[in-house]
Amino acid sequence: MDLAQANADSANRAKVHAGETLVSLFQPDALLSDPYLDSFRRHVTFEPERQLMLALLQDAIKTFQDNLSASGGKKRRLFEEAEEWIFGADRDWVFSFASVCRALGMDPNYLRKGLDPWRHPSCNVSSN
Repeated sequence: MDLAQANADSANRAKVHAGETLVSLFQPDALLSDPYLDSFRRHVTFEPERQLMLALLQDAIKTFQDNLSASGGKKRRLFEEAEEWIFGADRDWVFSFASVCRALGMDPNYLRKGLDPWRHPSCNVSSN
C-alpha cells in the first residue's frame, strides 16, 4: 500500500469516527429514556392524574424526537405540535408543559434546555 492510499484510508476512518460521534450527539437524553421512565414509574406511585401527566410528557418528548427531521405531512405537524407544547409560554393551563413538569417534580427549564439542541443542532457544534 502506498502513502497516498494509507492517507486516504486514514482520512476515511476519521470521517467515519466523526460521523459516529456526531450521531451519538443526537441520541435521546438518558434521563428521558424508556428505562429511566420505567424505573421512575416503579419507584413513585402517582395518583391517576399524575400518571396521565407522565404519559403525556413521555409521549410529547418521544414525538418531538422521533419527528424532528420530518419535512412535511402528518409527522411534521406532530413535531410542530409537540415543539409548541414543550417550548410554549403557557404556564397557567393545568396540562401545560410547565405545569405537568412541576406536578411531576421536574424542572421544565432543565428539560427544555436538554431538548433545545435537538431543534438547533448546528448552533451546538464547537469549532476548536
